[in-house]
Formats: sequence, structure tokens, C-alpha cells
Amino acid sequence: MKPRDTLLALLVALLWGLNFLFIDLGLRDTLPLVFVALRFAAVAFPLVFFVPRPKVGWKVVAGIGLAMSAGQFGLLFTAMHLGLPAGLAPVVLQAQMFFTIGLGALFLREYPTRKQILGSVLGIAGLVVVGFGRVASLPEGAALAGVLLPLLICIAAGFSWGIGNVISRSAAGASGLGLVVHSALWVPIPMLALSLLLDGPAAVGDALATMGPETWWGVAFTALVASLVGYSIWNTLLGRYPTAKVVPFTLLIPAIGMGSAALVLREYPNALEIAGAAVLVLGVAVGTLRFGPRAKPLAAGEAKPGAVVP
Repeated sequence: MKPRDTLLALLVALLWGLNFLFIDLGLRDTLPLVFVALRFAAVAFPLVFFVPRPKVGWKVVAGIGLAMSAGQFGLLFTAMHLGLPAGLAPVVLQAQMFFTIGLGALFLREYPTRKQILGSVLGIAGLVVVGFGRVASLPEGAALAGVLLPLLICIAAGFSWGIGNVISRSAAGASGLGLVVHSALWVPIPMLALSLLLDGPAAVGDALATMGPETWWGVAFTALVASLVGYSIWNTLLGRYPTAKVVPFTLLIPAIGMGSAALVLREYPNALEIAGAAVLVLGVAVGTLRFGPRAKPLAAGEAKPGAVVP
């Protein structure tokens, strides 16, 4: 990747790592699916009237909205609402990496290199270590009962994110901002309808009527910063590079999420979690950074060494 794009990918990882603090904040006095609906309503309006529609088919736009936005965040917010800690959520969500690379190879024929596979294996190992550390820190007897269902829901959120990544890759060349804004139109109504079905009209009405400043701060950051800025950059990078080059940067999100949760929410990582986070960063370095000298550009008419010149 070009140095500028590498810095942009690192910025996205930072914003998305901090995003879990604001999700935790917003979920304190509202329902998870209502929160998702509010977030993407803020993403879509009023920008949808000013940002041109991306030059891709409506199915691609709808697929990104339903998979990368509604599916991922509906499941993620639900998992956190059920008790998945803000420091653990970004770790579990990285299951999306396996799904994205696998789906990219299956449907886009974008096969990862050996170095990228090694980096992914290191990243997965780091995730496992962090996961064991989080489970070990829970009270005795509460590990499975307290985290099993939220963990499974969050893994499903990672699968939905992986689907969205592959769909976004098929929109190569389209405006990243346009994809974010117009795909957001597919989120609020399905999320509100699902919340009405699962939570009931009375609970939804009460959630909308009693929202406090915490919810609005959560909506503001997740919509304006994480979605409009973060996903605009993300979709642009996916349009420029194969998924296996872009996705490994998300392995930085758990370390950022854990660190910010420790500073703000007093969720302090134990030794296993710190070790796992270090392995995650190593995996990102192995899978995404170029080691050794770059190939020297060839002059006009110059052949590669050893090449047969007719």
C-alpha cells in the first residue's frame, strides 16, 4: 500500500477502536437496535440530498447497508447490550478477518500471500490469547453463562462485516462517502421494525422518549466520526486494494479498544490480554508491511534481470 493509504488505514483503526467507548455510552439509556437506527439516520440525513449516489448498482448499495451496517452493528450492539464488555467486543469482532479473507478468496478469487496468511495466523493466535484472558478475568462460574451468547452474537456480527467487506470490494472505484451515505438509507427502517418486533412498541416508544445526552453523544460519534469518516476511508481503500491487504489493519482495533476501555471505563487488561494484544500488532506488521528493499522501477525499454528479450 502507498504510505498515505497506510496512514489512512491506521487512522480508521484508531477511530474504530475508540468507537466502542461511545457505543458503551449510548447503550446506557436506549435499546440496541434503536441506537443503530438513530446512528444511521444521522449518517444518511441530510447528506443524502447533497452527496451524489455512487456509480454502482442498487443491489451493491443495499448489500453494504444491510450487511456492513445493519447486520454488523445490530448484532454488535445487541451483544454489548447483553453484557459483552467494551474492551472485549473489538477483540471478538475481529472474527471478521477470517470471514473476509475466506469470502474474498471464494467469490473474488483474491488469494492471500504466504506472508499475509502468516500475519493472519499470528493475529488469530493473539485473539485467542486475549479471549482466554478475558474469560479468565470473569467471576468463577459466570464465564460461560455470562459471555457465551454475547460472544456468539458478536462472531455473527463479524461474519456480517465480512460479507459487507466483500460486497464493498465489488464496488471498486465508487465514492467511499457516497457508499456510506446512500447505504445508510437501508438501515433505520429495518432496525426499528426489528426492535418493534423483539422489544415491543411500548419499549421502543419509551426508549425514544427518554433518551438522554449519553445517547446523543454516542450517536454523534458513531455516526459522524466512525461511519462518515471511518467507512468513507475504508470503502475507498477496499476499492483500491485486495481485501487481504486492507483487512489486517483491523487487528489493531482490539488493542486500541482495550487500552481506551482501561483508561476511561477502568477495564484493566490482565497479563494474557496484554500478551495477546502484542501478538495482534505483530500479526498486522507481518501481514501488511513490506520488508526488504522495494523493486527498482525499470527504465523505458529495460527488461527484468534474466528475462528473455525477443
